Amino acid sequence: MTEAVARPRPVAPSPQDAEALAHKNGLRVLGRRPPLPTYLRDVWRRRSFLWTLSSGQSYAKNQQNQLGQLWKILDPLLLIGSYYLIFGVIIGTTNGTGNKIGFLSVGVIIFGVISASVTSGSTSIVNNTNLVRALHFPRAILPLSVVLTQFIAHIPAFLLLLGVMVLTGEHPTLHWLLLPVALGLQAMFLAGTAMIGARLVNLSRDLGNLIPVAIRVLRYLSGVFFPVAAAAERIGGIGGSAIEYQPFALAMTTVREALMSSPGYEFQPVAWIVFAAWAVGTLIVGTVFFWWDEAKYGRG
Repeated sequence: MTEAVARPRPVAPSPQDAEALAHKNGLRVLGRRPPLPTYLRDVWRRRSFLWTLSSGQSYAKNQQNQLGQLWKILDPLLLIGSYYLIFGVIIGTTNGTGNKIGFLSVGVIIFGVISASVTSGSTSIVNNTNLVRALHFPRAILPLSVVLTQFIAHIPAFLLLLGVMVLTGEHPTLHWLLLPVALGLQAMFLAGTAMIGARLVNLSRDLGNLIPVAIRVLRYLSGVFFPVAAAAERIGGIGGSAIEYQPFALAMTTVREALMSSPGYEFQPVAWIVFAAWAVGTLIVGTVFFWWDEAKYGRG
């Protein structure tokens, strides 16, 4: 009989080979922060998950109400009417703005996006602890999805804003094409802000109680109800410039410059350049700041 050919025994891979094989197949050690380029690619690969999560949350927001998605129009419309009565007619803080209704409409809708994005984005990790512990995905998806959810949810409000502008005497010009640019810069700034807030609140949940307070203060300091440039001129110096060129005020200033032709809201490149610097800088800082604690989310 022919002797059986002896087969070589399989050799267990060395730790170095095993680590290289795991890395080749996209695996990594649990509890270890991935390199930043790898992390960013991981976020990009999950963009479909980000979009699905955000669009689903946006649609579900008003589903329990009888009027459903109609509240996406009614809510900002009622707020604009209320604030116009209080601040435009009774108190008169919008005097000198020309188009009072248009001015307040921008403030109400744009600051609504800011308020919801910062408040919900900052608690996006602590409010989804079970999801963070159960599934493996880059945690930045959560604060980013909050910001994207708010922009999707406010699309009817943005269209309402254009309608209000036309009805109050504004005429479409080439400057209206700058509206998507202003909203894009705002989205970048809010994404970075939400990631910074999410990490801070994850470190200390008490900070989550301070964020709504800060938002209320910013509402009255950022030109929602009054022309911030006029206030900055009265204050003067560094304090006036700080109020006029802080990013929450610039978010509304750039939209007003894009849509309004009233005196004082002519296109000013400096406002756009400063806001672009805020947007890019905050997004970069927020991404790195959030990524640094990636391995610690969901452990508390």
